[in-house]
Amino acid sequence: MIRILITTAIAIILSSCDGAPRELVLVRPAAEVDQEIAENLLKLLDEDASLRIHLSDEELAGGEALQALADGRADIALISNDQPFREDIATVMPLYATVLHIVHTASEAPPNVNDLLKNATVYAGQEGSASRRVFERLTANIDLGDDHYQFITDRSINVDLAVVFAPISPERLAEYPGVRLWSMGKPEDIGSGGPIDATVLLNPHFRPFVIPVGTYGDANSEPIVTIAVDKLIVSRKELDSSVVYDLINEILRARPALAAIHPGLFQHMSEDFDASRSRFILHAGTQAYLQRSEPTLVERYSGVAEVLVTLMIALASATLAGIRIFNRRRKNRIDRFYSAVIDVRNSITDSMNESDRVNAADQLRRLQNDAFELLVNEKLAADESFRIFVTLSNDVIDQLKTQAT
Repeated sequence: MIRILITTAIAIILSSCDGAPRELVLVRPAAEVDQEIAENLLKLLDEDASLRIHLSDEELAGGEALQALADGRADIALISNDQPFREDIATVMPLYATVLHIVHTASEAPPNVNDLLKNATVYAGQEGSASRRVFERLTANIDLGDDHYQFITDRSINVDLAVVFAPISPERLAEYPGVRLWSMGKPEDIGSGGPIDATVLLNPHFRPFVIPVGTYGDANSEPIVTIAVDKLIVSRKELDSSVVYDLINEILRARPALAAIHPGLFQHMSEDFDASRSRFILHAGTQAYLQRSEPTLVERYSGVAEVLVTLMIALASATLAGIRIFNRRRKNRIDRFYSAVIDVRNSITDSMNESDRVNAADQLRRLQNDAFELLVNEKLAADESFRIFVTLSNDVIDQLKTQAT
């Protein structure tokens, strides 16, 4: 039985260490560009990857995607860093920047944000979208009096401003000739205590971002100063640390191919990424990666270790039970000899003849010989019980001799 338990434990460890790649479910992003990036990433994880990632059937964004993680319907999600804090969600790593594009149709850019927004019709997506949330936060402290801007949700209607919160995508803006990107200032204003710095100070998850000249062709004949928010890969806080560690490794391994497909997003991705702006806590696996603390064998296969511990406990219990059974059998054997000696002693009387006494003594010696033979074969223990049997049987033999004289 002991050999079977040990063999089983070894087989489980070996099969787990050489098993198939672990499977993760990524929430399918609702935004078209995010979904395209997610699909490209999944295609780049080849057969040698330690992880397999599948997109969920349902398209979810924002809080709904986070709830899917919390409910266990998915393992990881691609989330904008403007989501409110949740204690059950952890940041795995920032993947790319989503940039606030403020597009206008005026022939000349308005000199300040007040002129830009006065009585303007603004398309910023549907209520609750990332574009609208960021734009509202950006303009929350601007006093326009009665000349407030108005949101339009029908994108087919001509508007004064369009607000798009998305990765750098020059080909998408090329579909709308004659538009211009509006800048929140000049590059030298960053760090000088101007409006862009105030915006970042009040919204720590924002960061200044400069769209270089010509990135969008004629739409930005000058550098565009705006803000960016990281797109994060997040997970449940309880997701295994070794899985998160391997996930980061696989994404960074695919970095050159991702940069070739989306050069504006991934060419600056670094192995020592900064997640300090994250609105969620940092996952333990991410901390281990940044500190280059690779999971130990026990941490990586903690589930197997738990099974092994269970098997070892079962093995110890079985061993103790076996020892108890073995000792009980030995005790039963010595008790049989006790009973035989006591039967002989009880049969001794003063009227016994010489022949009966000789037969009784011979019977006791045969019992002793049988007991010593079992002792040699380790079927009896050379313990206090055996010594008592020898002493008792010798006392009865001496008693028979005394009667004979």
